[in-house]
Amino acid sequence: MDILTKLELGARIIQFRKAKGLSQDDLAKSISISRPSLVQIELGKRNIDIFEMQHLASVLGFSIDEFLSANIMTTSEPDVAYITKNTKPKERLSIPVFDFHKFKNTFLYIIEKTAGKANINESILYKILYLIDFNNYEIYETHLSTILYRKLSGCPIPKNIGAILKKLLDDESILRIKTKMNGVIQLRYIPLEKSNLTLMLASEKEVIDKTINLIGNWTEEQIVDYTKNDMPVKVTKEGDDINYELAFYREAPFTVRNYTAQNEEE
Repeated sequence: MDILTKLELGARIIQFRKAKGLSQDDLAKSISISRPSLVQIELGKRNIDIFEMQHLASVLGFSIDEFLSANIMTTSEPDVAYITKNTKPKERLSIPVFDFHKFKNTFLYIIEKTAGKANINESILYKILYLIDFNNYEIYETHLSTILYRKLSGCPIPKNIGAILKKLLDDESILRIKTKMNGVIQLRYIPLEKSNLTLMLASEKEVIDKTINLIGNWTEEQIVDYTKNDMPVKVTKEGDDINYELAFYREAPFTVRNYTAQNEEE
């Protein structure tokens, strides 16, 4: 008997979980694991022990042998309505190719929009940038600022951000200032040149505006807590890069894509 790989097994779990009408929360509770752990299993990044496998087989209606077999009979599957499409699936790239000019224009626009907000310091800017990037990727499956993120101290940090900001400072595109809030020294940025909106898609501008309008007036603590609990950050191990594909595992209140409307159109 051919055995499924972890990635194939994860894909099968997703298929039959959805066929059973179960959410990730439902299935995770049924097999007594956390939802982040189930996400890791579905992505093929976590092993499943024998007890979890028994629970999965029971909940999803298979024997373990059937569940693990790469040649499972289609007659054993739950009833699923399959739709055949002639269109070629759109390929998306989960790892962005960094574009300094795209990042610069995005960053300039964000600090223009948040100028004067007392709660927006350097650390909070990173979190707003992260949310903008992952919101855009979830909705449009494309990269906005084109930067990668790594989970450090439980939060998303743009990779190589120190070197990138140094170049923007050296080019005199931005100015870094120190301010004091509640007795604590904080770093902030002021744009020294305007962003070029002709280089930005209308959809990208809309994502930036909506994200800032949603959280721009929250306290620093609220923004930090919200970001740490966003699914892509929550399930990523400390020190690892945050996979953009995890944006599609978000649920309320974090998800920003109308999947119901999309499914109706399809």
